[in-house]
Amino acid sequence: MRKLLIVGQCDFDYQRISFVLSKIYDIEFHRADSFDDAIQKSLDQQFDLIMINRLMDLDRSEGMAILHELKSNPQTENTPAMIISDYQDAQEAAVAAGASPGFGKARLDTPQTFELLSNFLQAEGI
Repeated sequence: MRKLLIVGQCDFDYQRISFVLSKIYDIEFHRADSFDDAIQKSLDQQFDLIMINRLMDLDRSEGMAILHELKSNPQTENTPAMIISDYQDAQEAAVAAGASPGFGKARLDTPQTFELLSNFLQAEGI
């Protein structure tokens, strides 16, 4: 079973992402709502993927700050992370900062997103 940390999503989006992905992948879901929570959880355990919302739901802070911290820490620099955003410029900035290509919530349940996530997560029954 793969471990996924979902960072900064509102309750609705967290539930939607979890529901859609659980139908395809064998995942143990974890959640972080803030910068400190995300960093601490990523230091406490190994994740197969960290999905960071472009803007944190609780305080509207930038998800890129979490990405930068993860990629600058030797303990977490090799953990795959991506920004969840429908904005192409946000995706490009994240990849330039060391993130894996991400996707936007509008494209959550598309074959392209499942193909992208299959690089990190294992499909059910495999």
